[in-house]
Amino acid sequence: MRIDHYDDFDWQGLLDSIGADIAPLLTHGEVANYIPALAAVDPESFAMAFVNLRGETFTTGRASTPFSIQSISKVFALILALELEGEALWDRVGREPSGTAFNSIVQLEEDHGVPRNPLINAGAIVVTDSIVGHCGESTAIARLLAFIRKAANSLGPRIDMKVAESEEAYGDRNRALAYFMKSFGILKEDVPIALKAYFQQCAIAMSTVDLARAGLFLANGGTDPATGLELTTKTRTDRLNAIMMMCGHYDMSGDFAFSVGLPGKSGVGGGILAIIPQVGSVAVWSPRLNQAGNSLAGTQALQWFSERSQVTLF
Repeated sequence: MRIDHYDDFDWQGLLDSIGADIAPLLTHGEVANYIPALAAVDPESFAMAFVNLRGETFTTGRASTPFSIQSISKVFALILALELEGEALWDRVGREPSGTAFNSIVQLEEDHGVPRNPLINAGAIVVTDSIVGHCGESTAIARLLAFIRKAANSLGPRIDMKVAESEEAYGDRNRALAYFMKSFGILKEDVPIALKAYFQQCAIAMSTVDLARAGLFLANGGTDPATGLELTTKTRTDRLNAIMMMCGHYDMSGDFAFSVGLPGKSGVGGGILAIIPQVGSVAVWSPRLNQAGNSLAGTQALQWFSERSQVTLF
């Protein structure tokens, strides 16, 4: 990938073409109706935003509309937890692809309570448990939200308490995962405390533009190219991008890597964040999901984005 090839690339034209071509797919797939608050969104919404390292922003669709980023929050939580706990975090969570559903209990039992990676639910609960342990119950989520707002350079990201309450009311599978890990000593905090923080983390809402902007430091070695703030180290950025490539789409991570060829993380709210190292960050939102819980139209939009711009890493 030649970086200078993109200096004068027509990014707006690319997004406009994707926005037009994606329309027939917006009726395919199903919204995440097992969380009632997510089922209430307009299922045919679509938005896409790309921010390059110059800070230029290009959009199509409802790019300023906030939506629940759900599991995409796991990316930012992992960075924060590593900043707080360091490499010792890896003693409690692995770095291997799961190959199973994001809320699998069977795999967790086979692995003696150690989650396969930090981007499945069990692993993300461990990450949130780490943040609570270092920041305290009352300030853990405020600290994470502040980090996301700093990365987005926006006060727009917020906790959608209606979604958080819905997550908590219908979160029995996550409770089962958490208590199972607690029995192995993997979780250090009380389960209700760790899960309350986790449910609020998953309920973070932000626009597609803010999400793309928040991922920009991951395309620039951990430093925000606009503000000069170092949000994490280059080494951790490289490692996180690798984990996103291998594990960011649950049991369809390999398929996403094959078809899109970029590090990415999905959420059952219909969002996907993808990183193009040394070029920029792209986010897409379309609530209808495929069988693995990833945005159906969003995945296709990112495949077109990658193919038509040739930003694929492979």
